[in-house]
Amino acid sequence: MARDYYEVLGVSRTADAAEIKSAFRKQAMEHHPDRNGGCEDAAGRFKEINEAYSVLSDANKRAAYDRFGHAGVNGMGGMGGGPGGPFGRGGAQFHDVNDIFSEVFGDVFGDMFGQGARRGGQGPVRGADIRHDLTITLEQAYTGAEVEITAPTTITCDTCDGSGAKPGTQPATCTGCGGAGRVRAANGFFAVERTCPRCGGAGRMVADPCFKCHGQGQIRKERTLQVRIPAGVDDGARIRLSGEGDAGLRGGPRGDLYIFLAVQPHELFERDGLDLLVTVPVPMHKAALGGEIEAPCLSIKPDGGDCRTMIDIPEGSQTGKTIRLKGRGMASLNGRQRGDLVVELYVETPTHLTADQKALMRQLAESCGEKQHPKNAGFLRKARRFWDDLTGEAGA
Repeated sequence: MARDYYEVLGVSRTADAAEIKSAFRKQAMEHHPDRNGGCEDAAGRFKEINEAYSVLSDANKRAAYDRFGHAGVNGMGGMGGGPGGPFGRGGAQFHDVNDIFSEVFGDVFGDMFGQGARRGGQGPVRGADIRHDLTITLEQAYTGAEVEITAPTTITCDTCDGSGAKPGTQPATCTGCGGAGRVRAANGFFAVERTCPRCGGAGRMVADPCFKCHGQGQIRKERTLQVRIPAGVDDGARIRLSGEGDAGLRGGPRGDLYIFLAVQPHELFERDGLDLLVTVPVPMHKAALGGEIEAPCLSIKPDGGDCRTMIDIPEGSQTGKTIRLKGRGMASLNGRQRGDLVVELYVETPTHLTADQKALMRQLAESCGEKQHPKNAGFLRKARRFWDDLTGEAGA
């Protein structure tokens, strides 16, 4: 039994035309056979998606489908003919997958997949864009870096120079389409155009294929490239290398290479916009009396340099106090500003005290009293008011 068209596109029965078109775009791009290596399952799913869209995108067909189900659009949807089909009164009919692409995506869709979707087969075709995921360190994102990547791409076969034919031979013009890549079938005043079934839209046939590329005109090969990572990039940033994607067909330009960056979590620093956050432990006596501590930082120099800085600790510092070092954070991508290094203090309580040290701590506690601990004194005042309120309510 055919699947429900709304379920195929993943939309509700109340979806409007824009939602249906958007769902089709997403599904078509995901299941396009060219993006799935010609997988038969993907091709079947792709055909199902096109059939569902051809019905739900047409107001008359959709109304018939909503009322009678698949029986109401037999001969009207997908690639079918018959009454109400391509030449009937069922409204607009898509005769080829590329017809739907042109309706929904325009000519740009064909270029995205390195095809000339509705164009003749003999002209140059731009190569496909490719994606490469790259993980970098926070230090590389901070200073910028030059990294080497290896990306698998297609290149023009050097044995046949991209013709696909065995050296010494040439591809022949397709006799089915005369080299146009598409064939037309006329019926009265109407004409239907589709991809030539003999040459698959190439416009030419290779009788004696090249032994190296097997008639494809291209081979898969890993390429090593140098990539410049700009200072200030963040997780999820994208770098485009123009002309470093797959090779084009018949002299067409190469596609582009898109590098998607992921920044590794750092064991010391956290990023907050352009600011860098770091928590530094402070001995209790230094927090009470003030002094200096050494804190880590990232060096602005690409070679690392000194990644330490001295920080003045104010007398009486508490856990959670922050000290901001201007200009020691991340740079913006345009290089016009730089964030700060924000150091959060964590006051450590000493452990494993000797008997003498414990005695001194007791003397200190007795001599300080509540007045020497403003947070404690404030807390006790609030607690007493809370207890007094509770006592008063209980007495009432």
